Amino acid sequence: MFVLAIESSCDETAAALVEDGTTVHGAVVASQVDLHAKYGGIVPEVASREHLRAIVPVIREAFADAGCGLEDIDAVCATRGPGLAGALMVGYSAGKAIAFGRDLPFLGVNHLEGHVYANWLVEGPAPVFPALCLVVSGGHTDLILMHGHGSYERLGGTLDDAAGEAFDKSGRLLGLPFPGGPEIAKLAATAGPSSLRLPRAWLRGTRDFSFSGLKTAVLHAVRDEAALPAEIAWEFQEAVVDVLAGKVSRIARELGVAEVLVAGGVAANTRLREELQERCSVPVRIPPPSLCTDNAAMIGAAGGQRLALGQRSPLDEDIFSTNDWTRV
Repeated sequence: MFVLAIESSCDETAAALVEDGTTVHGAVVASQVDLHAKYGGIVPEVASREHLRAIVPVIREAFADAGCGLEDIDAVCATRGPGLAGALMVGYSAGKAIAFGRDLPFLGVNHLEGHVYANWLVEGPAPVFPALCLVVSGGHTDLILMHGHGSYERLGGTLDDAAGEAFDKSGRLLGLPFPGGPEIAKLAATAGPSSLRLPRAWLRGTRDFSFSGLKTAVLHAVRDEAALPAEIAWEFQEAVVDVLAGKVSRIARELGVAEVLVAGGVAANTRLREELQERCSVPVRIPPPSLCTDNAAMIGAAGGQRLALGQRSPLDEDIFSTNDWTRV
């Protein structure tokens, strides 16, 4: 099945042509990072207007990269959520319009499930079930037990800030440009261990996470000049990575999973990738950084699997419809 996939949940307008949920033939991402950097974060209305300007050129470029046209696709997928409502509506409406105009099957795809399925776009054997999925991004930090395609069990998640959100907000406290995650990683690479010790919220006996206290500790460290900015960045990153890698490795052992799948923008962090690989006793799959951040290929991968299962979305269904991918 040859699928046109569209992603517009936040500040990237993306389109891709994906075959059978595993092979990418053309993929384009138009980022708005520079546009929002001066505001220190994503401005929803600005993002929506930029998606409107970019959506058609991006889709055309994806087709050009793939060397095919509308007449060659078998279905259309688009991100249904979660994300910014106005941004989502642009890509979702474009996808439905193309499906309607070509009389093709259409499927709305959950953005988080898309992140997980980025692991199916990497060369080599397909992931093995059961798999423990760590979805770690700007808005989400979730642990999902994946029994098979379309079969999930949510084990836990953040009780407050997501890991990526904590990175961005701590980056702002340190005076770093937006987005904070990559900037903290760069600054931390110039430092090393110091006497500064930031808290780790282990939440013993649970499979949940919490990063709001760590963010507050960064605020106090900056105000009190407890250490150099690079040292604060280093210890902050170590605190986040320690909790994520520590919990994932423990839970993977407890559940006896075959593999660990890591997904989401924070999965591009080098220290997190290193620690997960070192601490986990089972194979750890992490997509390359280009597939960790928002893209349409991952939406085509997840959508391709669900389309193969016979699933479709009515064209009168909107982005506000129930979209709990772990319960489908």
